[in-house]
Amino acid sequence: MISKKEILQVGCTQKPYGIKGEIVIRFRKAEYADMETEYYFLEIEGIPVPFFIEEFTYSTDVTARVKFEGVDDEIAAARYVNSPVFLSRELAKPPAEQTEADWDYFTGFTVIDRHGKELGVIEEVDDSTINVLFVVRNDGKEYLIPATEDFITAIDEKNSLLEMYLPEGLIEE
Repeated sequence: MISKKEILQVGCTQKPYGIKGEIVIRFRKAEYADMETEYYFLEIEGIPVPFFIEEFTYSTDVTARVKFEGVDDEIAAARYVNSPVFLSRELAKPPAEQTEADWDYFTGFTVIDRHGKELGVIEEVDDSTINVLFVVRNDGKEYLIPATEDFITAIDEKNSLLEMYLPEGLIEE
């Protein structure tokens, strides 16, 4: 069984399309729609379950109609409306030659400061402005930390840890 730390949310299902069991997926980024995969994970009762792709048809650069094996009519497809769509982190890993960082990759990572203190988990990436921010939550507290390579001192992908050297006053206690 795959754990939540091994997958990355790349989109969300929307509505069924037609009568053959197709469902529309809206991807967070066009790059996620372009990734070659045989299956996506959908979260069913809190557990990531692989759904194998029978057909994949682009609608726009960030939406596609997908026909999953075993989902053969609009009633079956309707059961999966508004489900988060995940890919394996290994597959979603940005290529080494990519110059621009894919900050979404760090969603789910735990942020620790230079002293080893856990600040919380990156629950989402806010890229609505020119300054991309990690939204980090811990025990009801929310921190907005600039997503910049200048602050990152170490990345432990195996344990999903992101060590950051943050300027004084950025995180108020």
